[in-house]
Amino acid sequence: MDTLLQQLINGLTLGAVYALVALGYTMVYGIIGLINFAHGEVVMIGTMVAFTVIVFLAGSGMSPLLILGIGLLVSVVVCMVLGWALERVAYRPLRHAPRLTPLITAIGMSIVLQNVAMIIWGRNYITFPPMINKQIYEVAGASFTNVQVAIVFLAALVMLGLIYLVHRTRIGMAMRATAQNPHVASLMGVDINRVIAMAFIIGSALGAVAGCMVGSYYEIAHYQMGFMLGLKAFTAAVLGGIGNLAGAMAGGLLLGLIEALGAGYIGDLTGNFLGSHYQDIFAFIVLIIVLMFRPSGLFGERTGDRA
Repeated sequence: MDTLLQQLINGLTLGAVYALVALGYTMVYGIIGLINFAHGEVVMIGTMVAFTVIVFLAGSGMSPLLILGIGLLVSVVVCMVLGWALERVAYRPLRHAPRLTPLITAIGMSIVLQNVAMIIWGRNYITFPPMINKQIYEVAGASFTNVQVAIVFLAALVMLGLIYLVHRTRIGMAMRATAQNPHVASLMGVDINRVIAMAFIIGSALGAVAGCMVGSYYEIAHYQMGFMLGLKAFTAAVLGGIGNLAGAMAGGLLLGLIEALGAGYIGDLTGNFLGSHYQDIFAFIVLIIVLMFRPSGLFGERTGDRA
């Protein structure tokens, strides 16, 4: 029972991160039908930028939480600029090209960003400075830290803010109109280019927040960390129904729980033939099952809610 509760806590933490990254995929796909495979690398850049800022300010005498906040803020701004630049330089010129062309471009941009990060931050793993003094709490035999609580709480706040933005603001209304029919939206006076750029910018900001969460949780970063994280978040978006905001949130949480429970019980299920370090296979098993039996995802395609 304590193992089950422990894995549920771990899965909830992991799922909160997956959900934030998945929202970046689903917002872009919901509007222009592009799977932005470079989004995982945007998350990685966010982690690396936060690391650089934190290390730079470490000896300034400021409080660790303030330094972490500044690192997060700078990371968000840099990733928003990066998201805008990707859309403006790499994807906008290909908007009317065959669908395969921007897809290949996205993969190419992913590789470019990885190599840029490798040049700047090196090939080796870097230790993300622990800026939060970890406190451990125990409930019914399971333990969790204040970092995990902060991750889940912050992710919930960000997701609520996104829902408010999409459903209660003019830019959110323009996003939903563009997602339903870009041509009609443009006839109604919606600036399509601005809306699409905003989808990239907001998605990249969410990715930066997720990247800082990953760095604070695992206390490690690497220039290739965005690949697997992005792939799992993409799986979460597909699981929930890519293009659907609620689906991305639910898919992220569900995938995190599946992965954590799989890691906790994979030894028992396979007679200790496989260990918990094989937990990544569950994401791909889920992806294969969803694509085989419900390609539209658990929530289907609800065009009215797409961002």
